[in-house]
Amino acid sequence: MRNFLKALAVFVGTIIGVGIFGLPYVASKAGFFVIVLYFLFITGIAIAIHLIYGKICLETKGVHRLPGYVEQYLGNGWKKIAILLTGFAITGASLAYLIVGGEFLKFLFAPAFGGSALIYTLLFFCLGAYLIFRGIKSISQVEISFLFVFFTILIIFFLKAFSSFNMAYLTMMDWKFFAFPYGVILFSLCGSAIVPELKEILGNDKKKLKKVIISGILIAAVCYLFFVFIILGTCGQNTSKEAMSGFSLSLGNSIIGLGFIFGIIACFTSFLTLGLTLKKSLWYDFGLSKNFSWFIACFLPLLLFLAGMREFIDIIGITGALAIGGEGVIIIFLYRAFLKKKFSQKMNPLLYFLPIFFIIGIGLQIFYFVFTK
Repeated sequence: MRNFLKALAVFVGTIIGVGIFGLPYVASKAGFFVIVLYFLFITGIAIAIHLIYGKICLETKGVHRLPGYVEQYLGNGWKKIAILLTGFAITGASLAYLIVGGEFLKFLFAPAFGGSALIYTLLFFCLGAYLIFRGIKSISQVEISFLFVFFTILIIFFLKAFSSFNMAYLTMMDWKFFAFPYGVILFSLCGSAIVPELKEILGNDKKKLKKVIISGILIAAVCYLFFVFIILGTCGQNTSKEAMSGFSLSLGNSIIGLGFIFGIIACFTSFLTLGLTLKKSLWYDFGLSKNFSWFIACFLPLLLFLAGMREFIDIIGITGALAIGGEGVIIIFLYRAFLKKKFSQKMNPLLYFLPIFFIIGIGLQIFYFVFTK
């Protein structure tokens, strides 16, 4: 049970990250019920993708990450594509965590201590890079503690917002923004990068891994919808891009500190686990040294931040649609090759439709950015 809870905490802590703060904003544009429809559909797809990837991890000997599995079943050419997509996805996510995490630290501490957003982003980065260097034990312990605080704060938000809630804000809808939420929602439900870590924690216990994946994604989806319900029902069209500053303005000073603590926890836990995942992928699957892999995994997002890439809604939308959607397509083809090699078994015909879904999603996101934004 202890390992199950540890694995669940790491998985949920990885999934619930910066994506949660973009959801209320996209809901304020497209509409709450549009978001609900997206979640009903994408949650099921996310569970299917994570389960088939989990099966590949359990049934394959050796320590790998996605590029390593792809090389074993699909060949070296596909491996290069996989590492590009994995690197793109994790770097984009880590960049978003740096942007929002640094802003939340500034909002929380700058009134008392002063300092710019850059200073607080560097503080966020330094602590995260140190823990990534330490490895999974320190991260799993942090995840369990932080998730307890996370859920407590979510309940307090609901109680604080109850008196200011306006149901009319939930009925607004604009079909012009129908494609807008796709990338952000797909990004928010992705935890495939951490599945090999779950194998390390749980061993080869298939039942426990399946339970962790299904329950973890469902917990994340429910938390997301609950969070969107609270923020959008309180702020309406005044919902800010990162959710918390607009929420704080709507409820007054009493919620400000708690809101930013909530934000820091959500960003920091995911920054840790995804940084570790990219580090191990470069280390295990590409033969780079452990320390050089750590350096690339941690410092590439920082360099992009210093280069001026700081619009986090755009970053997570594009990362979700292109990188994570592309990873989904590769995992499906990987599963097809895995079944043929291991079991001489054909893939369920329903899974053939999933690549089409991801390709349509990429088209929708491109359409939004080209013609609507």
